Amino acid sequence: MAGNSFGQLFRITTFGESHGGVVGCVVDGCPPGIEITEEEIQKEMDRRKPGQSRITTPRKESDKIKILSGHFEGKTTGTPILLIAYNADTKPEDYFELKDAYRPSHADFTYEAKYGFRDWRGSGRASARETLARVAAGAIAQKYLKVKLGIEILSYVDQVGGIKASVNIQEVTPLLIEANIIRCPDETAAKKMIALVDKVKAEGDSIGGVIRGIIRNVPPGLGEPVFDKVSADLGKAMLSINAVKGFEIGSGFEGAELRGSRHNDPIYADENGNVRTRTNNAGGTVGGISNGETIHFRVAFKPVSTIGKEQDTVNRKKQTVKLSAAGRHDPCVLPRAVPIVDAMSALVIMDHYLRHRAQNGHGP
Repeated sequence: MAGNSFGQLFRITTFGESHGGVVGCVVDGCPPGIEITEEEIQKEMDRRKPGQSRITTPRKESDKIKILSGHFEGKTTGTPILLIAYNADTKPEDYFELKDAYRPSHADFTYEAKYGFRDWRGSGRASARETLARVAAGAIAQKYLKVKLGIEILSYVDQVGGIKASVNIQEVTPLLIEANIIRCPDETAAKKMIALVDKVKAEGDSIGGVIRGIIRNVPPGLGEPVFDKVSADLGKAMLSINAVKGFEIGSGFEGAELRGSRHNDPIYADENGNVRTRTNNAGGTVGGISNGETIHFRVAFKPVSTIGKEQDTVNRKKQTVKLSAAGRHDPCVLPRAVPIVDAMSALVIMDHYLRHRAQNGHGP
């Protein structure tokens, strides 16, 4: 099946379904000698796993990651790495009555249109449960980038519904992000966001929002011209995440309202002779290539499709039917999506670093 792999030199292929036996991935092209443990990967897995707070799905999964190949004496060997996590709290019977109906805003109809049939157990391959494999692979990439290049990758909830955070991206830390269950470093906004999610959940509804991604200390020179710009690959990476409907980098859509004289980032040389910019409307990339400034972007997530309210749809016979929610779901996907955005950022930067090194014979 095409479309299950991501990356060129640092390449992952994911597999598994929401209510199948296992979810995992193969990581190919990983450099040897990276010191990584299952416990380190598990820290990222725990940030994504279900059932972690009252504003996430009640499904209980430990998501214990296992490294089955490509790893010896605590280090990567340079050969393919197999990462898996077994599904435990599966309840496919919750979806049996819905197997012939197309749930609004789910991939039921589109998967059936493509393949002729579908796995109706909790969306099957279309389920966001697949993203646990990305988080596991991303943890390896994050470790390499941090140790080798000093690159720091962070994401946080910037907006829930109409509630927006006020955050200086240069001052965000992992501690601030993890200080509350919504993963917003603005404590005042976080309280309002949590209250809104609680309200929406009580009403049997769901709500969307925005995550901001930050990638610090990226050296200038990463990215390829034209089609494989680092900004374009970040866009593809984020838009491949379940429920994502929008992506903007730097000034994004607000930049369309500005004149060039205001939008252009003035250039200077710092005390160490490094070329820098005084502003960062470009978002850390120019011409699709990193310029050494912090890469920052925003990712828009739609409301979760499964809700507790009755909805109109049709079944396979094209008969109009009423649907009510079944299964377990998040009223707001954002808190658990933060580590997914981190992971996809790491996969993109890792791949581009290896591509740059392969083409130029050295790192930037």
